[in-house]
Amino acid sequence: MMTLNEYQELALRTAHLHENHEDDLLHGAAGVCTEAGELMDIYKRFKFYGKPVDWVNVKEEVGDVMWYLALVCQSAGISLEDAAKGNIEKLRVRYPDRFSRNAALERDLDAEREVLEKKKSLTV
Repeated sequence: MMTLNEYQELALRTAHLHENHEDDLLHGAAGVCTEAGELMDIYKRFKFYGKPVDWVNVKEEVGDVMWYLALVCQSAGISLEDAAKGNIEKLRVRYPDRFSRNAALERDLDAEREVLEKKKSLTV
């Protein structure tokens, strides 16, 4: 099984990295938006045009989003794995037991930020 860090290393082998990390951030963020739009288009075609969901294309677009996320993480000096772990820790603070509408509406943003700042120290 491939880890997120292994994926990031292999994916970035195909990236043209810039000296300016902000350019990589822009490239990655724009790519995430573009690929997310392509993923949404699959659902649009299903919902409004009656086309079946192309699950192979879903897998492709999710992979493309991951490639751009690897680039975003690289530009920020973090690993995909660290981003994933930080997200889970944040969600544990937000939803200690499980999702609830009340917890979603009354978030403790300071506590969530504190958890994320602790996770920031791990880098690629």
